[in-house]
Amino acid sequence: MKGGESTKKVIALIVAVLFVFAVASISFAVEEKKAAPAPVEKKAEPAKKAPKVTQVTGEIKAVDAAAKTITVVKKVKGQDKETVISVDDKTLADVKVGDKVKAKYTTADGKNTAKSVIKKTAAAKKAAPAKKAPAAGY
Repeated sequence: MKGGESTKKVIALIVAVLFVFAVASISFAVEEKKAAPAPVEKKAEPAKKAPKVTQVTGEIKAVDAAAKTITVVKKVKGQDKETVISVDDKTLADVKVGDKVKAKYTTADGKNTAKSVIKKTAAAKKAAPAKKAPAAGY
């Protein structure tokens, strides 16, 4: 029986050593997980600062060349809603009061900055009825 008891002690020692390694590896894994979120947060912060793109479609009420801004008016529930948007020189030269536009812009520090300003032309409206006219004649 002495051989059986020494085998049990050896097996118990091996199990104890394996248990110690298992606990140690788990504690290292937890420490690595705690260190990992810090870089993730740093990457997430610029994403939060990315400005949201907003769109407004309406008529240009005012063009201010000195301030490089346009004022777009949109009817919302029967009332005029004005949006002042900063634009570049090219856009400023392309638009005038009364133009219908679709403007996409971002807001940062209380200032709206245009990403794109697209004029809605009357030619598109004329093209649609022209297609309907031949169909009506048949």
